[in-house]
Amino acid sequence: MSTALRRGLFLILVLIAWEAGFRIFDWGWKFPSVTQTFQAFYDGFVHGQLLEATFQSMKRLVLSFVISITVGTVLGFLFARYRWLDDTIGFLVVALQTIPSIAWLPFAIIWFGMNDFSVIFITMLGATWTMAMSSRTGIKNIPTIYIKAAQTMGTGDGFRMFYQVMVPAAFPHMMTGVRVAWAFAWRALVAGELIAKGVGLGQLLQDGRNLADTALMLCIVIIIAVLGTVSDSLFFKRMEDKLLIRYGLVSHKK
Repeated sequence: MSTALRRGLFLILVLIAWEAGFRIFDWGWKFPSVTQTFQAFYDGFVHGQLLEATFQSMKRLVLSFVISITVGTVLGFLFARYRWLDDTIGFLVVALQTIPSIAWLPFAIIWFGMNDFSVIFITMLGATWTMAMSSRTGIKNIPTIYIKAAQTMGTGDGFRMFYQVMVPAAFPHMMTGVRVAWAFAWRALVAGELIAKGVGLGQLLQDGRNLADTALMLCIVIIIAVLGTVSDSLFFKRMEDKLLIRYGLVSHKK
């Protein structure tokens, strides 16, 4: 039996158990049934509110994520190359990594107001520190022979060494950081949208809570889970597998 078939059968069993639990235990408005959830999906997509919220959230997420990957990778390179930076700013980044990014939302609202900038700011924070530590570790683990060979070929120690040698060599390790940063960015995004103004999945989730519309709330949760899983499986996981094969860390599966 194929993996896709097993997953399909498991999903069908979950839906049956879900609907049966709703009818047997009489959950009422506290948790929706399968049919109520499908109806909420239908209404949300027909009227466009789910599509618009998803689009706006993804726009903020992708922008924040690109900034986070760029800034985090550069910081990781600097920490790995310069001991004094690693002992000072790097130590601070480790401390900042332990702080939930939502804790910075009050500051972001004071600085930028209750708008997209605040949400993008805390979403960026949610992923940047993780990416910085991951890229730092990946670059530190690059075999010394790679660096010496590149210097012998004339790459020097500057920007060319960074983007031609260090980033490609550290990328198999950094991909784990990218995947974790993506998950952290999602969490920060939804948390920020719950409070800040603007169209988005988090704000729609808050609207569902205010209206006691648990079917709509569950729709948002399912959309977030599906988008996160699909993006990880179809993009990040495939890229990681290709890089691991390219660098000889795993054998090619025929």
